[in-house]
Amino acid sequence: MSLAGSLFGKSKLYAEHVKVYPQRIWGRFRKLKWTTLAVLLGIYYLVPWIRWDRGPNVPDQAVLIDMGGRRAYFLWIEIWPQEVYYLTGLLILGAFGLFFATSLLGRVWCGFTCPQTVWTDLFMQVERWIEGDRNARMKLDQQGFSLGKASRKMAKHAVWLLIALATGGAWAMYFDDAPTLLRRFFTGDASQLQYIFVALFTATTYVLAGWAREQVCIYMCPWPRFQAAMFDEHSLLVTYETWRGEPRAHLKRETAAIAASGEKAGDCIDCGLCVRVCPTGIDIRNGQQLACIGCGLCIDACNSVMEKIGRPLELITYDALSAQADRAAGRPPKRRLVRPRTIIYAVAILLVGVGMLASLSLRSRLDISLLADRSPLFVRLKDGGIQNAYTLKILNMQQKSGEFSIDVRGIDGLEMKLIGTETGHILVTPDAVGTFRLLLQVPKGAAPAGSTPISVTVKNLATGEESLHDAIFNAPAL
Repeated sequence: MSLAGSLFGKSKLYAEHVKVYPQRIWGRFRKLKWTTLAVLLGIYYLVPWIRWDRGPNVPDQAVLIDMGGRRAYFLWIEIWPQEVYYLTGLLILGAFGLFFATSLLGRVWCGFTCPQTVWTDLFMQVERWIEGDRNARMKLDQQGFSLGKASRKMAKHAVWLLIALATGGAWAMYFDDAPTLLRRFFTGDASQLQYIFVALFTATTYVLAGWAREQVCIYMCPWPRFQAAMFDEHSLLVTYETWRGEPRAHLKRETAAIAASGEKAGDCIDCGLCVRVCPTGIDIRNGQQLACIGCGLCIDACNSVMEKIGRPLELITYDALSAQADRAAGRPPKRRLVRPRTIIYAVAILLVGVGMLASLSLRSRLDISLLADRSPLFVRLKDGGIQNAYTLKILNMQQKSGEFSIDVRGIDGLEMKLIGTETGHILVTPDAVGTFRLLLQVPKGAAPAGSTPISVTVKNLATGEESLHDAIFNAPAL
């Protein structure tokens, strides 16, 4: 007998997974979810095909992370590897934006814009088209094997795989030219890495959106675990008006029994439609739960029932707990959108956004690096002078060739030599790094002993833009 069996007998350590069969519902939140889905998927699949003219010999894809060329292109913005801090800024903006939205509207991200939610909604709609709505799917799964059942299941999974393949392929297109990658992919000319990349995202999309579904939200995603720390009594959440709905009773028999006992029945008729439409299978009437993603479909379901039986709508609604407490006590509800945490998040978003915009608008299109030879640190010339050698790299971040001048200061009598040029001016091709050999010489007796600070200034002769780099000139100790 296993250890678990010996300790617990026939009891199980974990509850078995109960498959959720969400029922179709229509209403304002369902419309909002379909609109959001269409917009987000349209952006995701179409953006790689948008062109943006940046001039000759430069990718014309509007949004491209060119790993081979070590560039990232976002419309007119070009990001170099050393500017990866802009990615950090975007992540910080996204985090504070998520915190701000959560403090105002609860799990609105999870319910409407999370990729897991968007693709799961799409996969479930395909399932409804092929297998039918909730009751039809449940009946089909309970049936034994038949050709009809097998054909429906195969058709569903085939469409799922096509969507997953399109998803993986679209993601790969953000890292390579979309038309070129598409042609190479289907002619067998794509690289092995590209095929692996597409296969990985195809598999994850198929498994997470087709099979795992709500289990990703409940068990795998870390966000619900700490999201509650961003809620307060003024955050708008999907809420069941307990004070109005209880005691719940079925429309006829139970309602009559409650009335006979002298009590007043609540508006909830315990139809269970709010549970049947929930994509995670929870009962919102049990209060706030980790598995609730705030999609609002239970609101659409409840409103459709209330409308049919002639009772007030919004028994399940988006509301703040403070407002619910006011309503239960018969007071006018008060909501506070402006409060310390929302102010902090808004200020953080503003500061980071303004900082990034200022950095982008003021960033230099010229950068240099200067690396001194370490062995030897210096060379004594025949005439007694001291020479130091450096590797100079000039980064020309413009889409046209640049001519640059070099100026070195810090020691009287210092002379400069650039290997390969006699004029002291150097040419760097567009959007490239020019590497040059720089020799600095000081006459005999003019070089201070030890290490002396110097400055190297590179100037773009066409734009006047300059970049300064501090360095050290080494000479023997006296």
